[in-house]
Amino acid sequence: MKEKTAGQSPAYLLSEKENSPPVVLLSAGQLVPFPGHPFRVAEDGELELLMESIREYGVLTPLLARPKGDGSFELISGHRRKMACEKMGIEKIPVLVRELTDEEAVIRMVDSNIQRERVLPSEKAFAYKMKYEALKRKAGRPSKDNPRQVGANFRADEAVAENQSDSARTVQRYIRLTHLIPSILQMVDEGRIAFNPAVEISYLTEEHQYWLKEEIDDCQATPSLTQSRTLKQMSRNGTLTQDYLHHLLTEEKPNQRQKFFLNQEDVAQYFPPNYNAEQMHNTILLLLRTWQSKRGYNKDAARNVRER
Repeated sequence: MKEKTAGQSPAYLLSEKENSPPVVLLSAGQLVPFPGHPFRVAEDGELELLMESIREYGVLTPLLARPKGDGSFELISGHRRKMACEKMGIEKIPVLVRELTDEEAVIRMVDSNIQRERVLPSEKAFAYKMKYEALKRKAGRPSKDNPRQVGANFRADEAVAENQSDSARTVQRYIRLTHLIPSILQMVDEGRIAFNPAVEISYLTEEHQYWLKEEIDDCQATPSLTQSRTLKQMSRNGTLTQDYLHHLLTEEKPNQRQKFFLNQEDVAQYFPPNYNAEQMHNTILLLLRTWQSKRGYNKDAARNVRER
């Protein structure tokens, strides 16, 4: 039986440019995952759409891999396309094979995946970290292609941020997320902890983060940005305790206090047309004080009665 291939065009077998690396057909078994690959491959609706596209058009963009020297190839980009082909029973996949250094492979892997429509905070955090470290290593080896990357003035965070929507400062803050314990980082991915508080929490010691996660689960509450900054400082100076964590997470936050509003349009009908909002507000308070006085109601006296 003739084996399935991801597209039958000869363009998959030879490169268009004479001196560029060839595109070859490889089996899925020859392709091994990239070590520490931070991007997840989920069996979701997007994968189904990709499979539909491959059924109709084939693999329009070849995968990218580098030879390992043992007959296998390290997959740099195309993990989702590889999974789609495997699920469809396609035995041969078009792959662009290139000789790349470790640093070049990391940079290509990150750049080819970071532009996805949906990237989790944890994926971006570890991807930025991998590229940051690869660029720093690469900067220590001068080359004619990268003369600007050599020297004390080289900023790896700025290099990572090039052609990205994130600034160098934001890149640094994403990398901080890699210091979170897995259970808290998962809460960030799920949207249960916002990005800015998570960055502050990342400065807590590992032990203090486990304390915090335990209290989050018990109290069903997460720290605000202001609270997270307090925890960061206390963890740094060694004064953070589990009791304080419990107290912090059970105290009422300003945005949780119940508020009472009067719609200006609802009350304006009871005032002269020339009254502004401040005049209406002051008049309402005056009327309430008068009403309280006529009822003989005294808040302090009522509190004393309740406390007896």
